[in-house]
Amino acid sequence: MTGGTTAGRRARRTRVTVIGDALIDELRDPKGSREFVGGAALNVAVGLSLLGDDVTLVAMVGDDEAGRRIRSYLADYGVRLVATPSALGTSRAISDRRDGEPRYEFNDAARRRRLDFDAAARSAIAAADLVVVSCFPFDDAQQLDALVGAIDEPEHRLVVDGNPREGMLRDRAAFLAGFERVAARAMLVKVGDEDAALLLGDGLDAFVARLRGAASVDAPDASRTRPLAVLATAGREGAAVHHGGLHVHADIASLPGPVIDTMGAGDATLSAVAHHIGDGGLPVDEASWSLALDAAMTIAAATVRHEGALLRVPAREAAGQLGS
Repeated sequence: MTGGTTAGRRARRTRVTVIGDALIDELRDPKGSREFVGGAALNVAVGLSLLGDDVTLVAMVGDDEAGRRIRSYLADYGVRLVATPSALGTSRAISDRRDGEPRYEFNDAARRRRLDFDAAARSAIAAADLVVVSCFPFDDAQQLDALVGAIDEPEHRLVVDGNPREGMLRDRAAFLAGFERVAARAMLVKVGDEDAALLLGDGLDAFVARLRGAASVDAPDASRTRPLAVLATAGREGAAVHHGGLHVHADIASLPGPVIDTMGAGDATLSAVAHHIGDGGLPVDEASWSLALDAAMTIAAATVRHEGALLRVPAREAAGQLGS
């Protein structure tokens, strides 16, 4: 999103369509077992709604109790759902943290998730000012072709987060190739240090360089008119944006209280940056990127001080200018 006056953009809420996963997160630890409505794409959709955007989520949801819980949760937060039915029920992710390092397991619905880009989904994509793709099955060739076909405007309004999950990958090489294919059409791509380790077996800097290099030559019909912006997140090391000749870094924000759960940090960061883009366009200089990253780091810091992945907004004067 570029062009137009700021006043014109703020005359209405930014319309965002998020494409990806919705599931039940089951957390097991020494205190017992607890469930949360989640999924990376769902977290981003709800986060954007909490930040004031007009949001639609395109995701697979089963016709079962878990699916009804997801639908109710989205309605509570003002997110419209365009649902693909699931014969296998609703996706579920189990995070077992009872013995040191967490272990993740996914049910059959999550491992075999699919999205139908029917008339309702295509209409939601066409109507959006901004389209965000997160935790999509990039290693499924048929679904990948359908996604690319549904997004008819390369570069101008697309944000992509690969968000690979070990237990959901069918083909690591195919996932990486599919993710890079869609990334070449985007204006912003988010990657994390864990993504780099899982998909490349390499560091975050190497993944950033690979994406930036590929985008310069792989844009559809050589149509890229501006450099790809890469949002790189590195846990305790904070986040950075690589955009053209700019490299802007922000440390994690310091807020009162202990860190409780880091599960939603990356999704909160993406939500905050995407909201900033939707509200004012893609930043073009160091000062505007610093503003966006500082706000995102503050929101992520507030989020991780609560259990679950629901985005938390601290006082606006602490988080910076978060939009209309």
